[in-house]
Amino acid sequence: MSKLSQTDWIAAGFRALTNKGPQALKAEPLARSLKTTKGSFYWHFKDVPAFQAAMLTFWEEIATQQIITLLDALPSPEIKLRTLSDLATAPQDEFGGVGAEPAIRAWAKADPRVAEAVKRVDTSRLAHLSGVFKEMGMGNPDLPRLFYAGLIGLQEIAHGDETASATPLATLADLMIALAETD
Repeated sequence: MSKLSQTDWIAAGFRALTNKGPQALKAEPLARSLKTTKGSFYWHFKDVPAFQAAMLTFWEEIATQQIITLLDALPSPEIKLRTLSDLATAPQDEFGGVGAEPAIRAWAKADPRVAEAVKRVDTSRLAHLSGVFKEMGMGNPDLPRLFYAGLIGLQEIAHGDETASATPLATLADLMIALAETD
């Protein structure tokens, strides 16, 4: 087996969080899942809180800046909204994908550090989404909040079936776009 990277450990952390909850974010169970020793964990992270902080930093980057950069490169706000809908309901990847978001939000209810990370992500996402809606000529601040609430709510009720959210969120995006076209 090749040497594990910090990213391998973070991916294992997201899988553990998604499948077993935050109590699984400990060196020993993660090492077992990767078929290695705790020594490898401590080679990359000072301790479990440092590991959890690295997970949150990674999630914040993926969940905001990387998506915003991708969306900003698209030619129209309508395409941005539809692409966001697709990204938000994409199948899980090695970092937990859609399934990680509800797990992170559940974790945030019991951990103030996670709650602060979720708040930063929500604030950043809503600011960007508000800009997309303004590009469509929709300045009402409730509309991006409604879309975002739909996105979060659909992820919450998907219960591991990402495809369950795809059609309703795409429909919501189409409704918002149609509403912008009638203004």
